[in-house]
Amino acid sequence: MQAQNLSSSGAKATTPARNLVATAIIGAAFIGYLVHKTPESRARLESLSQMANTLGELSETDAAVVAQLLAKPFTRGESQNA
Repeated sequence: MQAQNLSSSGAKATTPARNLVATAIIGAAFIGYLVHKTPESRARLESLSQMANTLGELSETDAAVVAQLLAKPFTRGESQNA
């Protein structure tokens, strides 16, 4: 039996780079924290960013943005620009 080759004109599955996946997941957690401002959303953002940083998948710039946000203790209903 011979294996059949698929046509190269068809759609192919692609796998995004790990750093892009990490950025997307942390971005979702970042937005979740900005919207909800709960201890749970903060803990999620902290743990995800720490994990990505440990794995080397978080850029220094992205890590600085997350650190800057987490340095400000927000309470629910408080404006970010305050």
